[in-house]
Amino acid sequence: MKMPRSPLTRVSFWVLMLWQSWALGQNLDFHPPANVNDPTTPAVMRDLVSRILPVYQEPDTDRYLTNLSALQLVDGNYQGAWQARQSLRDRRRKADAGRPVSKAMIYDLYAQAKAIETADHVAFSQAYTLTYRAVVPKLSDLDAYALSGWLELPVSGFQEALQKAFDQRRAKGSVTLADAVDLVGMYLSFEAYRSFAPLVVALDAENDRQRYVSDDNIQIKTPDGVMLSARMMRPKGDTDPLPTLLEFSIRVDAPSFARECAAHGYVGVIAYARGKGQSSAEIVPFEHDGEDVRAVIDWIAQQPWSDGKVGMYGSGYASFAAWAAAKRLPPALKAIATSAPTAPGIDVPMAGSIPRNSAYRWAISVAESKTSDDKGPTDEWRKLDQTWYTSGRPYRELGQIHGKPSHPFTRWLNHPSYDLYWQKMIPYRNELARVNIPVLTIAGYYAKAEVGALYYFTQHHRFNSHANQTLLIGPYDDDVMERAPAATLRAMQVDAAALIELRELQYQWFDHVLKGGSRPDMLRSRVNFEVMGANEWRHVGSLEAMSRGALRFYLDPKLAGDGHLLAARKGSSTAFIRQTVSLTDRGDAGWTPPANLINRDPQSHNGVTFITEPLRRPLELSGQVSGNLDFTVNKQDVDLNITFYELLPSGDYIQLFDPPYEFRASYVRDRVNRHLLKAGERQQLTFHSERLTSRRLDTGSRLVVVIGVNKRPDQEINYGTGGDVSAESIADGKVPIRIRWYGDSYVDIPHR
Repeated sequence: MKMPRSPLTRVSFWVLMLWQSWALGQNLDFHPPANVNDPTTPAVMRDLVSRILPVYQEPDTDRYLTNLSALQLVDGNYQGAWQARQSLRDRRRKADAGRPVSKAMIYDLYAQAKAIETADHVAFSQAYTLTYRAVVPKLSDLDAYALSGWLELPVSGFQEALQKAFDQRRAKGSVTLADAVDLVGMYLSFEAYRSFAPLVVALDAENDRQRYVSDDNIQIKTPDGVMLSARMMRPKGDTDPLPTLLEFSIRVDAPSFARECAAHGYVGVIAYARGKGQSSAEIVPFEHDGEDVRAVIDWIAQQPWSDGKVGMYGSGYASFAAWAAAKRLPPALKAIATSAPTAPGIDVPMAGSIPRNSAYRWAISVAESKTSDDKGPTDEWRKLDQTWYTSGRPYRELGQIHGKPSHPFTRWLNHPSYDLYWQKMIPYRNELARVNIPVLTIAGYYAKAEVGALYYFTQHHRFNSHANQTLLIGPYDDDVMERAPAATLRAMQVDAAALIELRELQYQWFDHVLKGGSRPDMLRSRVNFEVMGANEWRHVGSLEAMSRGALRFYLDPKLAGDGHLLAARKGSSTAFIRQTVSLTDRGDAGWTPPANLINRDPQSHNGVTFITEPLRRPLELSGQVSGNLDFTVNKQDVDLNITFYELLPSGDYIQLFDPPYEFRASYVRDRVNRHLLKAGERQQLTFHSERLTSRRLDTGSRLVVVIGVNKRPDQEINYGTGGDVSAESIADGKVPIRIRWYGDSYVDIPHR
């Protein structure tokens, strides 16, 4: 069929410009149904399209063809839509020569299938299957993998977006032309995805069988006789041995990236911790993984498809397993890439030496099932937190209260210091000097595991002057590697510069290390960090080089706004602020930290707030905050937290990192040996935050610091007796915590 001439060839540019100035102001009647699944929705959208098509024009040819094809598809002109998509595809081929497949192919396939359906009078399922089989097998492994990921997105996301758009526009009764075109695009996405969703999973699986060799039932025997479960996938066409990328996971139901590894030209192997998958062994988190991973790596190196080089990757527990393997120095392990890495004894089951209820929840979840793991706090777990909190019982009775004691959790509580129990799990001190393989660490300012990431990074460089470890950090959370950076993170707008394809960057790094490819420019330096608010990346040689100096601010007792003054000059060394926190009050059992990173009030639960004067010039805060607290307290120990904000002139508080820096005072100086406070005596406590951030604070903003006593339902409570904190109870807290914060206490703010 001959493609009709594009309307762009029938109008001159000046006429188009005149039309633009007129059409953009047009309002079209629009009355969407209450539900997007209403039987009348297609007719409503076709009616809207019928009024757009006669007047729609666009000076950008690519945008015009994209929107025209969407309008024609909704209108039922499938042949015209397919012709428009072909023109657009030809333009892409010329402009994007050599570039990977784009998301536009989703709608190319759909438009072609709809055209075949109407022209040949066949069912859509048959037409789409024919189209898929004619196009997708010709793509490269990597392009086909990318396309399958887009095609398998859940329909629910498109349905919810369209429903929200309908709801927002229903009361108004009309839409602008530009808004109407956007609505048509959203409706097309919903309609296309619900049409091909029942087909693509089977088609993608069929395509994978043509491309890859897979084995989902591998059993690997450890030196002590335990059988571990593993899965493997590798490209079918390659006959030469390949490097292997290994993930060692305790999450059987987590997404598997073995196929992604194979699509990138590696053998992808995922092995599971003992007790998971088909393994019948007892689940004992952390204690056996180093030796178990070494057994898996040794097995891989002996396979005919292996070239003897293994790289490890993964988030959370899998990253811990990579470091546990590195401690054993298996010869075939050539590189590890970690994100949100768990560091047992450092950030799990405690952070800042304060145990978390989430560790108990996780221990129960991984022990109870071989297929499901902790999905986060539910109403049941929140109820447990509050029940324990209001009972006042010792923390080590948490499992008894729930009716499910956890032996691993109890064992963890028996080791509150970073003693030999923890030290044997991951490389410690001089063992790090022998870790000479390249390491990539990806972390986030808003990731709980940032503490573990910085621990590995700083300790590795401390004990190995030639450590080849690279850090990339930005405004990310713990899950960023599984679902990609989000444009909005907990109500905070994320800089466009930070929205990079981190998983692709990780593969580029592996290509550099294992295949001799070029080093990714984004990882050009040892420390690579995004400056929030400046929308820029910085690349420096060390954490110390992130800042060029420090600004010292004192915790002045003088009142300032809703708090006290965070002063640039030191005031009286004898002036102080009194703080009293009841250890028996449980009226705050329902309190939880704010979910969003931007709020109208700071998180000041049991805290004292300090606020600077408005900044006279922009301030780029980059690095780890440190300081010195001058105080007296009537207890031998206390748990504290410090939170930092930018207070905008608008009154919004932006959290600079999250969670806050939380720490047990008796372990600040030394996490191996406990040093109790001197009750009733004036003393000083120097701290160096285990969290890192970077943000450009604008002129007129204020820096806000909140220092609080850590007492909350989801963490162990330190009653300050100086004994075993897990055995303390509310009976030990009859005397409240009384603190005097002296005015020569200060925080040092790193800046560039």
